Amino acid sequence: MLALLVFLPIIAFAAILLGAPARLTAIAASAINLLLGLAATVTAKSAWAFNLSVLEKPSLHLSFAFTDGMSVVMVLLTVIVTLAAVLSGQSPSGREKLYFGSSLLISAGALGAFAATDLFFFYAFHELALIPTFLMIGILGRGDRREIAWKITIYLGLGSIILLAGLVWLANLTGSYDIPTMIANKALIPAGAQKGIAALLIIGFGTLVSLFPFHSWAAPAYASAPAPVAMLHAGVLKKFGLYGLLRIAIPLVPEGLQHWLTPLLVLLLGNILWVGLVTISQKRLDTLLGNSSVMHMGYIFLAIAALIAVPGNTLAAPAAIILMFAHGVSIALLFGLADRIERNTGSLDLADLGGLAKSAPGLAFVFGIAAMASIGLPGLANFSGEVLVFLSAFKDYSPTAGLGPVQIACILSIWGVVISAVYMLRAYRRIFQGPSVKLTAAAPDLTLADRAPALILIVALLAVGLYPNLLLNLLIK
Repeated sequence: MLALLVFLPIIAFAAILLGAPARLTAIAASAINLLLGLAATVTAKSAWAFNLSVLEKPSLHLSFAFTDGMSVVMVLLTVIVTLAAVLSGQSPSGREKLYFGSSLLISAGALGAFAATDLFFFYAFHELALIPTFLMIGILGRGDRREIAWKITIYLGLGSIILLAGLVWLANLTGSYDIPTMIANKALIPAGAQKGIAALLIIGFGTLVSLFPFHSWAAPAYASAPAPVAMLHAGVLKKFGLYGLLRIAIPLVPEGLQHWLTPLLVLLLGNILWVGLVTISQKRLDTLLGNSSVMHMGYIFLAIAALIAVPGNTLAAPAAIILMFAHGVSIALLFGLADRIERNTGSLDLADLGGLAKSAPGLAFVFGIAAMASIGLPGLANFSGEVLVFLSAFKDYSPTAGLGPVQIACILSIWGVVISAVYMLRAYRRIFQGPSVKLTAAAPDLTLADRAPALILIVALLAVGLYPNLLLNLLIK
């Protein structure tokens, strides 16, 4: 079953190339995958395993499994955002195959990476997803799309090469590419090698996640990308690096990561505070959302840092995963709505907009929910994730021991909540409130077709926000 979930988008892509209706095929495949993803949360995980031997020496297996709740949650995030993305997008005339086919390949790459239990395919599926990302930005993007496509190619290409060096080093030391076997053989990794491997993994995974200061590719890429690409990459694929740190780096090189804990805390504060201030200064909604996505990665890194500092911290990993899910859904919703605003008004410049709520009250309402989720309003999933992250930083904290580096970073990072509120409420006021202007006076509201993908994402935000145990029960045993 898990192999079907991973390969169905690829099969649908092949069908589109052979002449099947592009949009209808993409929607059908994504809807089936959403049903499969929901089924995975309530059925026995062992029933989903798949294994196919590819090579004997070195031993490579095309193997998928839900080894724990983390992979289930990430697959669920992927299928939710994928369906919303293909429903939200409006393909340029004559580009339907590229547009919807690329969206399916990005989804397949993310699903394969999150479900793979072989290190080779874990890496290979992520690289598969990057190819359509580059093509979509370079061919169908906005602004300086070719320059931005090259920039993202160089950044993520270098990050992937650095990551590959660390992964191959680990495989050579443990004698296997099978991730569970590697973890079982982690005693074979010398303490001296852990520091070097950890540095490679932090830089490699960190570049893919847009960890400060390796982040400058992200905001321009999302601003230029077509809506489904921005939704899928910012919402799903960027979580690959965070997932990799939790799945591979922390189990295999915990001592090496502890050596780099203080620099990591400084870098994640760069994401939250420096990039947060940069976000406030943005004049366009798309670049504001792109920088906001980069900023919020810092909170997930904070939970990872709490787990690195105290490996027995049982709250840190679930906190990171819940916030990964919440951020993925909320940023996908925001990018989808930003695309609708641009199509309805012709601009995303904040100075050109105003009073849009008068002509498009439905759009104003839905965007308001997405904005409130982004800044952590109680009742929505982001609040649950951020609270858990802050609690994880103080898990088993003893006042008599004084504040440690993780606790200090947590206190400083709370200012990011204020920064988020400033830029998001400012953007909402500039776009939707005040007197109508020429571009917004006659702008149409959301149609029924526009509301369907937004409803899917809002239901996910409310479900996890009001009852976080829906996912925590999968993550905490």
